[in-house]
Amino acid sequence: MWFHRDVGIEFLGSPRPTLGVEWEFALVDKTTRDLSNTAADLFDKVHQQTGAERDESRLHKELLRNTVELVTGICETVDEAMGDLCQTMEVVCAAADELGVDLYGGGTHPFAQWSLQQLTPGHRYEELIARTQWWGRQMLIWGVHVHVGVQHRERVLPIISSLLNQFPHLQALSASSPIWSGTDTGYASNRAMMFQQLPTAGLPFQFERWEEFEAFVEGQEKTGVIEDLTELRWDVRPSPRLGTVEVRVCDGVSTLRELRALVALIHCLVVDLDERLAAGETLPTMPPWHVQENKWRAARYGLDAEIILDAAGNERLVTDDLDDLLERLAPVAGRLRCTDDLASVADIPRCGASYQRQRKVAEESGGNLVAVVDSVVRELQA
Repeated sequence: MWFHRDVGIEFLGSPRPTLGVEWEFALVDKTTRDLSNTAADLFDKVHQQTGAERDESRLHKELLRNTVELVTGICETVDEAMGDLCQTMEVVCAAADELGVDLYGGGTHPFAQWSLQQLTPGHRYEELIARTQWWGRQMLIWGVHVHVGVQHRERVLPIISSLLNQFPHLQALSASSPIWSGTDTGYASNRAMMFQQLPTAGLPFQFERWEEFEAFVEGQEKTGVIEDLTELRWDVRPSPRLGTVEVRVCDGVSTLRELRALVALIHCLVVDLDERLAAGETLPTMPPWHVQENKWRAARYGLDAEIILDAAGNERLVTDDLDDLLERLAPVAGRLRCTDDLASVADIPRCGASYQRQRKVAEESGGNLVAVVDSVVRELQA
């Protein structure tokens, strides 16, 4: 038993608002553009080429053998995090070339079949599939996770609850999963809808006090729902062992520029909320039913979503609200040294989000989904 009533859950607070990024990629065959179950071969080749322990800490396995995750160390700025990722990507892409595969940075693959994918060996993954069965096997999804350091555990849950007000902004900006199993789903982010089918995934509960969270976790462990805290796969969650708030909203990202923008936005959002709490402010929240509706609207309509702003039910186009949000966060970005990256968030609606670009390629190519994969791969390589 990993939870102890007399100790509770220790939050190893971060003395500074540090940053960490986890960037998931699918592996696709260079010729067929279908998913390739070659992650284990890629790990072996990277290790053979470098022999460095650093590469093992920066490249992680995931549920399926068609997936790799690039992970930063503990960083202070967006610049540092992006430099860390690029250094790892250079090694990984060279190894992938030798294996005849490319990295694919979308939230879903447009035509791959789930039944052909192989599970990564390991107790944790085997238990997940044994419990979730068909829904677990369906999880051909990829995303980006961002950790932001928080010093005091008393602020973690208020930050998470208030951050849910900006859930639809993050979801709409990053949405990159419109096509599933050969069919345009009509959603900007089908990934968001898929992932929440798992029993411990989806939106977090809005706890007010750390003791409430501890009681919840104890009940989950006692009833066998989870064996480890990491099995709570919420869209936004505490990461007590790292001393961070982990934001897991975003779909897979296919360009470094968009990743920089999204990471900067998340960094600024969390730090802004933390600073407001420290100043004695009560953070704004919304009823869970409004938060749930906003998630659906952003997943369905993306940047065209009209979102709910408050408990009174006032609404606004997400991109209009985004403009005001970026203006409000500009001073925070200055302190975090990511002013240009935060400003570039506005380029995503202007240039088109990934889901929009994928649909445009599909339309212009007469429904050629190989061309869609090609376009996503090219964006990363560019």
